Parts: sequence; C-alpha cells; structure tokens
Amino acid sequence: MNRQQSVVLVSELCEYFAQHQPCDDREVQSIAEFVAVAPLLVAPFDEHSSTTHVTASAIVVGSRGVVLHLHKRLGIWLQPGGHIDAGETPADAALRETYEETGLRGRHPDGGPRLFHLDVHPGPRGHRHLDLRYLVYGPDVDPQPLASESQTAAWFGWDEAVGIADVGLRGALTVARTLSGVGL
Repeated sequence: MNRQQSVVLVSELCEYFAQHQPCDDREVQSIAEFVAVAPLLVAPFDEHSSTTHVTASAIVVGSRGVVLHLHKRLGIWLQPGGHIDAGETPADAALRETYEETGLRGRHPDGGPRLFHLDVHPGPRGHRHLDLRYLVYGPDVDPQPLASESQTAAWFGWDEAVGIADVGLRGALTVARTLSGVGL
C-alpha cells in the first residue's frame, strides 16, 4: 500500500470509528488513541516504520462457537491476527492470519469484510498495536495451524471463550456473538 492509499484508508477508518458504537470503556479509549495517533504515522500499516502500527485480526465464528489460539510468545488465548503484509489490506490480512494461525480457510460475511471492533494494546518488543478486528466465518473443521505457528488452537463455546480470553478480547467476543447470529 503506497503512502496515498494509506492516508486515504486511515482517514476512512477514522470516519468509521467516529460513527462506531464502542462496546465498552476499553474500546472507547482505543478509538480515541487510534484517531489521535494513526493519522500521524508515516506508514501506519508497516510494522517496520514505527513501533506503533495498525494490525488486523479475525474473530473466527461458526456453528461450533469461536476459534482461539494460545499465542506462542505471550501464552494467552487470542484471536488469530497480526501484522499487515506489503500490498495487503487489513481485511485480507485477517483472512491470511486466520489461515496461518488456525489452518482454517475463513471467509468474510456475504457483502464483504465486516470491521466491528478496535483494540489498542502493547505488542512484543515494545510495539503498540492498533488492532482492527473483523468478523470471519470458519468451516466446521478442527483447526490445524501451520507448522511455524502455535499448535494449540481450538473451537470454544462462547461463554468459555469469554472466560479464558485476554481482557482486551472479551468485548469483541460479546459483539461477535451477536453479529454472527451463531451460538445464540
């Protein structure tokens, strides 16, 4: 993504989040930080440009509930997600990360990608992640992460997922459960 495309996308994201209804106080704070910081970043989608950058993740839902993986470095249960590769949109990154970290070929909802949550949190090595979260539907098969990823990934019932998930993920799980229409 070139500089012009990045500026346009960050502007669109700021407009989206200005109209977005946050699910909790944490998301309120995340939105305020995103709107203040993201427009100032030279290359907001490039993990090497600044220690603060935009990332993308997927809340993978299906008839079995929601997929989480035990993060190999952090040791906590999280949704698949990570850095956005060069030339990739955040929505594309969410699908790629889903495949890499769970082995599942996820898909966006009919009608296109559904961005529904934002969380700003510390990343590894002193980084700060401005994490865009997308609703992704997963097939009804067991996760089989790629060899380079944590091998601990599984489907969880909604209540169990909320109970074991990192605090920054709980609000997103609650909203995803309602948006997805599965497991209600």
